[in-house]
Amino acid sequence: MSASKIVNGRAVSRVVGAAIIAGLVSVSGLASAADPKKPASSKARDPNEKVCETQQVLGSRLAVRRVCATRAEWADRRAQEREMVGRSQVQQCVIDPATGVCS
Repeated sequence: MSASKIVNGRAVSRVVGAAIIAGLVSVSGLASAADPKKPASSKARDPNEKVCETQQVLGSRLAVRRVCATRAEWADRRAQEREMVGRSQVQQCVIDPATGVCS
């Protein structure tokens, strides 16, 4: 029993722990391999290639819409979204109820 531990009265093998870790690593690898936003190879992708994504409609569990744009446009959208999130995380403002403007 040198490769086992006794936890709460049960023998737990190190092999089982290693198998669980290997399974989690392989699942995370599959998830990243299935990501359509990341290139599958190290070759540069054509920025003018049209790519379509299916996006969920906000407020609905079933409705989806298909949005098509070039790779350059998708990159620009992601950069704008990152910038907006970054600004909102550091910006401290109080919205004036009369004007609706952040001051």
